[in-house]
Amino acid sequence: MSTDSADISRLLLAWGRGDQTALDRLTPLVYEQLKRQAHNQMRGERVGHPLQTTALVHETYLRLAAIGDLEWQDRGHFFAVCARIMRRILVDAARAQATVKRGGQVEQVAHATAIDFDEFPAPQTDRPAEVCALDDALTSLARLDPRRARVIEMRFFGGLSVEQTAEALAVSPQTVMRDWRLARAWLTRELRR
Repeated sequence: MSTDSADISRLLLAWGRGDQTALDRLTPLVYEQLKRQAHNQMRGERVGHPLQTTALVHETYLRLAAIGDLEWQDRGHFFAVCARIMRRILVDAARAQATVKRGGQVEQVAHATAIDFDEFPAPQTDRPAEVCALDDALTSLARLDPRRARVIEMRFFGGLSVEQTAEALAVSPQTVMRDWRLARAWLTRELRR
């Protein structure tokens, strides 16, 4: 474990025990990673989009600060929670955008072809209905297989690598890749319905 990882884990434990200054000391250690996660989510966005990388990081930070007394397990747990928070922020923004575009109703996605997560729209996109449909399907998957849903959430919405996702879930990278493939196939089938 690197010094930064040890420092992050130590500060997370202190924050979880109620030391509010730990969050202030933690922020510079995790900011760049959070910014990379947010940048990954904002890729391909049009210039001038209302939610930018820095705003996504700051909104994530505000929601983290409001969590209060969560028992942080380690650095991986922290970044998994951040991925979930980013997902909520991005999906909420996509739903709001879809609602405005459709006069108050979220458009249903008529037919989805195979999901290629390299080509699927980023969570902030001009195709918000597809992001909303993916979120709904992911919520259904979470009821059936929570870990596979979390793999998609962490990799797609949180921008975590296979290794980071494996660390957060305390599984092997091979398990993450297997879950990634199976979850993508399940989501493709679900979105085609």
